[in-house]
Amino acid sequence: MKMQERENFGDYSKTFITAVPADLQSEEARFFDERIPKFADEAVYIYSFKQGRMIYASGWEEVLGYKDDEINMLAIVNMSAPEFAHFSHELNDKALKFIHQKTKDLEKYSFTIELKKIHKDGTQVPITARVGVFSSENGQIESIIGRFQVNRSLIFGKVMRYAAYGPEKEKFEEELNKILFSYLAISNKEKQALELVAKGYSFKEIAHALKVSHSAIEKRIIPLYKRFNVKSLTHLVSFAYDNYILP
Repeated sequence: MKMQERENFGDYSKTFITAVPADLQSEEARFFDERIPKFADEAVYIYSFKQGRMIYASGWEEVLGYKDDEINMLAIVNMSAPEFAHFSHELNDKALKFIHQKTKDLEKYSFTIELKKIHKDGTQVPITARVGVFSSENGQIESIIGRFQVNRSLIFGKVMRYAAYGPEKEKFEEELNKILFSYLAISNKEKQALELVAKGYSFKEIAHALKVSHSAIEKRIIPLYKRFNVKSLTHLVSFAYDNYILP
């Protein structure tokens, strides 16, 4: 697969993404290299919207086969396996749109997604990706940081899994949820409630355990019936086990 073979990333994100790799000899890149923690089987990038380019990359050859000085944002977005690509693109779009509307505590926003990325040799690699705001200036995103951790323990069914984090986590996840009815996907918040349903807890007990309202639990569980085309709570739990949503 060529790094720029497909240009089907999200319509909103594409206006901010380039194929310019990082200059790893720059003072900025060397600064990050000394300070960004590195872990086994993990690739890291920092992309600057202000500069319109990657400004740091590390670990990409070990994880996905690309050298750190050739990997770029366009390539990263476009290397999702086909069955994950559209959902991943729209998730990126929704997340970026939401954060662009915020002006405070931007560095506290991030999201994770479990998916497969295409290695340079054509094989598929199970990845847990976390993307968040790295820096901001005058209430606007300046750069983002992404960490791609190889996770060979992931078992994929038909359902895609993601989570949102930040000061307005509920609103952030609610915004991302708007795309889920077009896909078989589940948020971390919904999965958390579903785990308690599978253990036999009532909605009232789940609400008490998670310190939210009864209606909040209904909003997490009831939409899953339509999304996953199930007819009952028992069917929903069975579907969750069959598709590796629940352990």
